[in-house]
Amino acid sequence: MNKTTKDIFEFRKEHFKDRPLAFRMRPEALSDFVGQTHILGKGKFLQNIIDKDRLVSLILFGPSGTGKSTLAYIISKKTNAKFVKLNAVTSGVSDVRRVIEEAEERLKLSGVKTILFIDEVHRFNRAQQEALLPSVEEGTIIFIGATTENPFFAISSPLISRAALVEFRPLSKEELSLLIDRGLKDKEKGLGKYKIELSNDARETLINLASGDARVLYNILELAFLSTEPEEGIYNIGSQKIKEVAEKRFLRYDRASDYHYDIISAFIKSLRGSDPDAALFWLVRMVESGESPEFIARRMIILASEDIGLANPYALTMAVNASLALERVGLPEAILNLAEVALYLAISPKSNAVYRAVSKVKDALKKGIEDRVPNHLKNAKFKGEKRMGKGVGYKYPHDFPGHYVKQMYTLHGEKFYSPSDNGYEKEIRQILEKLRRDNG
Repeated sequence: MNKTTKDIFEFRKEHFKDRPLAFRMRPEALSDFVGQTHILGKGKFLQNIIDKDRLVSLILFGPSGTGKSTLAYIISKKTNAKFVKLNAVTSGVSDVRRVIEEAEERLKLSGVKTILFIDEVHRFNRAQQEALLPSVEEGTIIFIGATTENPFFAISSPLISRAALVEFRPLSKEELSLLIDRGLKDKEKGLGKYKIELSNDARETLINLASGDARVLYNILELAFLSTEPEEGIYNIGSQKIKEVAEKRFLRYDRASDYHYDIISAFIKSLRGSDPDAALFWLVRMVESGESPEFIARRMIILASEDIGLANPYALTMAVNASLALERVGLPEAILNLAEVALYLAISPKSNAVYRAVSKVKDALKKGIEDRVPNHLKNAKFKGEKRMGKGVGYKYPHDFPGHYVKQMYTLHGEKFYSPSDNGYEKEIRQILEKLRRDNG
């Protein structure tokens, strides 16, 4: 009786159940480490301190699957210090204190230092993070933290000031291709004992799906192998199989991570830069990744005033309407409403005059500009207040031709708003110039 594809899949899944391919392929030494050539390699800071076992406290930050935990694992094998690993998801302050107490005792009795590695350190709140400070300051422990978030958002400033920041970058296509070759050729830890034919199209698709993440790369590759039935002992894996097992593109995105801020930044800058195609790309990318559509709508409302303003006053109306449409329609259909407004904002004339005007007022207030209300603008609510000068001399604009009269509305008549020559602001500039000219 022939085995079904399901039978073959279950058999191989059982055979490989102990460790995933991504774990098995973890390098044992720096010489096998792939990527991060900006910090690792001959003469590089991190390489030198690891080789010489002269570690300092470090915060490793960057996208997932780029080697942060792997590097910590390599350090653990090279150092003469006691290496202790905690995960912030499953550990608390009590665990940290226990490690610190043991580190103090170890240092006193044998002079051996302790390296404390905390994975996902951003999961600790500020109080938990700052419990590390005295021990890091005194040198009782060497702290290494790994995070996928921007450390300036997720890590307390005192802890950052006591550690070296080390950024990890997404792996390049060439680096991912090298990892594929290793996974397919390694007979001990990889899939080298099997005859696997990975087409060029499949390789390219796999690399694109991985988006710089080695863990995702190996997970998809392993799943594609496990779900492929051999033909005459050869496992032919094509592009369709890679897409099939991935089911939905592995978009590297985490609402709490730094990449979240990178993508929304790319979206906003595309709108500001009047590139409708790029704006649409990043919009759909975010929605497909699971980003909150309400967050996207709020950011478009902000942009409508910050980067378009009165150059197109209708832009704010459109942005607010997109938010209302999202509330009433919901996804998936509301992506059309968001897309329509994103395209509209991208092609609108741009001006940051409103933003600049607000910034000028803030700066003036910080510098101590006189902010008393002129007497003629004050509200005389009680008898006798007019005798004190309140409200005296105020000119009611509707009593004058054109419903305008020149008078001081601040003590010194400072000018903060300067319309651009773009869109409707060009007309606003002309209106203001005419008012000032006709009224001296």
